[in-house]
Amino acid sequence: MMCYRSQNSRKDGVGMTMGTDPAAIAAAVVEMARSGRFADIETLFAPPLRAVVSAETLRVAWESQLSRIGAISAVGAPISEPAPGSWVTASGKAELVKVSVPVTYEHGGLTVVIVVDETGLLQDLRLTPPLTEPWTPPSYVRRKRFHEHEVTVGSGALAVPGTLSLPRGRGPWPAVVLLSGGGPFDRDATSGPNKPLKDLAWGLAGRGVAALRFDKVTHTHAAQVAAISGFTMSDEYVPHAVAAIRLLQRHPAVDAARVFVAGHSMGGKVAPRVAAAEPSVAGLVLLAGDTQPMHRAAVRVVRHLASLDPGAQAAVEAITRQAALVDSPQLSAETPAADLPFGFPGAYWLDLRGYDPVATAAALDKPMLILQGGRDYQVTVADDLTGWQAGLAHRTDVTIRVYDADDHLFFPGSGPSTPADYDKPQHVDAAVVTDVADWLAQR
Repeated sequence: MMCYRSQNSRKDGVGMTMGTDPAAIAAAVVEMARSGRFADIETLFAPPLRAVVSAETLRVAWESQLSRIGAISAVGAPISEPAPGSWVTASGKAELVKVSVPVTYEHGGLTVVIVVDETGLLQDLRLTPPLTEPWTPPSYVRRKRFHEHEVTVGSGALAVPGTLSLPRGRGPWPAVVLLSGGGPFDRDATSGPNKPLKDLAWGLAGRGVAALRFDKVTHTHAAQVAAISGFTMSDEYVPHAVAAIRLLQRHPAVDAARVFVAGHSMGGKVAPRVAAAEPSVAGLVLLAGDTQPMHRAAVRVVRHLASLDPGAQAAVEAITRQAALVDSPQLSAETPAADLPFGFPGAYWLDLRGYDPVATAAALDKPMLILQGGRDYQVTVADDLTGWQAGLAHRTDVTIRVYDADDHLFFPGSGPSTPADYDKPQHVDAAVVTDVADWLAQR
């Protein structure tokens, strides 16, 4: 059995000494996962991570990847670097170290990414698709028409870095704050080789709209956020979104009266709450914003994926059990996060359960542009867009458009959309970028 409490050395259960070397720990984590020892991996977790991820969560995630892209054929060498948001200690070492281990499967690849603290405990663990080739701008980008500079969004320990794409010329320009979907996304909403928020920001900036995008707090400060009890969707989005709005309003090249919020997926769901918190917002763009309660949508989506891959049936059973607990009157802030969907804490689900995005949007005196992909299996026309249509049918300042060929990321294509589509280099539909730019310019 493993012993992980020693500050001097650790063993992985077959006698291999790991010490507190991050690379050795990462390599051992991959080997434990390969042999199905997920409970052993869980013992390596720091308390904040253990509160939100369980051995069962790991097993389902790992086995669903095996069923999708086959057995492991090779494991690459670990690559270590200081983790985002980390600092250098008095000993000259990074307080947190990020280690990436590339793993090759029969039909694809993944990167196992962990964040290790000085004691050798894991503060974060993720499976991410590899960046197979460099991102290249879409053909519709007019790169010479705008420039970019780095900004800081928010203040204090949870401030995050961002990028402002600003049209060249005197302005003042309309501007938009971009919010990515659920998950610890960077400012570009990087998904495999794709960067949909960068597509959108660059496309808009070349068409006379300033665009500000920023890393989510759950990306830059994962360990700190995991340690915050009572963390909610509002905490995840609203403070930084409001800070970004005010940053734009203070910029001399931006028209302070025309600062909008554009949110994708969960970013679209929360956008009405952002506008309620900051009444100066000029309007909202909701891209694939979901209205179905997220825990129920999760069951629907996982069932859909299991219909494509019978090996994911265990995930259906797990998410169904977890979603039922969200609906239960027994749900409380003290409910273990490991028993709930996606490892989000009880407070997060209580906040989501009490939030009605359509009613919040209907109460706003703001124009809205609502966009939906017809091939989207995550946020759908039948399950989500109908909510916006029904709740906002009386509003003459709400425009709704469906792009029949587009998936959840507004990548155009044909046939049923699948998760494997996101692993191919693609770009946001040019028609979407043009429609958003035109709508913003007309307000």
